[in-house]
Amino acid sequence: MVEFNSRRPFHPQRLHACRNLLHNLGLDAVDYKDTATLRVFISERGKIRSRQVTGLSVQQQRQVATAIKTAREMALLPYPGRHTAR
Repeated sequence: MVEFNSRRPFHPQRLHACRNLLHNLGLDAVDYKDTATLRVFISERGKIRSRQVTGLSVQQQRQVATAIKTAREMALLPYPGRHTAR
């Protein structure tokens, strides 16, 4: 029988394919004017989705975040905020 070290938790290796959403969409770079593509990376509340959800690399996540912030400045995308109806 195999003995396990009680100090170190056992985590089996995760074997999953690295999914790259930008590559699947056929894009090399992100443009702030392409709001249809940027909406894929925004939640329904207007927040930028995390890397764990989108599956992007660090550099691509930075590109997407910068493009979303630029599109928000140009009023192409909404800012996340409280919308309370009274």
